Amino acid sequence: MEHSLLVWLLPTLALVAGVAIGFLVARLLPNAAPNRTQRQLDDIQERFDNYQNEVVTHFNSTATLVKKLTQSYQEVQDHLAEGANRLALDELTRQRLLAALHSDSVQAPRERLTPPRDQEPPRDYAPKTPNAPGMLDEHYGLRK
Repeated sequence: MEHSLLVWLLPTLALVAGVAIGFLVARLLPNAAPNRTQRQLDDIQERFDNYQNEVVTHFNSTATLVKKLTQSYQEVQDHLAEGANRLALDELTRQRLLAALHSDSVQAPRERLTPPRDQEPPRDYAPKTPNAPGMLDEHYGLRK
């Protein structure tokens, strides 16, 4: 009888110990996983915020540079117009210079080119007269 008691008691104790260990592990490990996941989430959020700040900074500096470029272009235009007014020998030359200066800033739209309507497409064969042999004829190109 003692033998049969040991046969049942040892597996039962092992089962109870396994359930207790499993319960303890299940209670301790889920607390570690959310902390690690939260740290990863915080790290990703911080990287995303840094990226957004870099994008904003980039576009702000680009806008500043474009504004400077526009101002420089306007100063060059004004300088050229002043030079045309001051240095042109007569009124006609002055008007031509100013017209050339302002025509670059406002360009007229280009016309679209259309192909001619009566143009025949290229042929992929040699034309022949009605009673002459064609290129595939065995006597083509031979003299009699």
